[in-house]
Amino acid sequence: MKNLSLIGMALVLVSYTACGQAKKDVPEEVKTAFTERFATASHVKWSKENDTEWEAEFKMDKRDYSANFGNDGKWIETEYKISADELPVAVKVTIQKEFEGYKIEESELSETVDGKMYEIELEKGEIEVEAIIDKEGNLIKKEAIQEDEESDED
Repeated sequence: MKNLSLIGMALVLVSYTACGQAKKDVPEEVKTAFTERFATASHVKWSKENDTEWEAEFKMDKRDYSANFGNDGKWIETEYKISADELPVAVKVTIQKEFEGYKIEESELSETVDGKMYEIELEKGEIEVEAIIDKEGNLIKKEAIQEDEESDED
């Protein structure tokens, strides 16, 4: 019975989400700005990030990207995953210094109008943190990652 309830809730959520992500709902300014910036993108999927922002998930240059645009078509941010080997030397040095004994779980390159930042998830035993480091190796932000409570309830 519990499984039927979960399946029902999942179907409602998927239906609700699918309705909100229809490509026809994306403002023309946003679609135009996206196409101008990412002319070679393929497999584009749109979603509403919040009341003022749209997110496109797509493939380009054999990578999975996401890009955010304001309702007016103004580009906000682009992100894509990179390997630990692709991190600049200055970023690697900061990780070694600030996160000794941590293992890199995931790394992304985030680009905004302010420049490029590296978002890195690190793990040491049960401790998980996210660090944001600029290309010069400056630690911009560090915060603990909290596990979802739902995963603990199983």
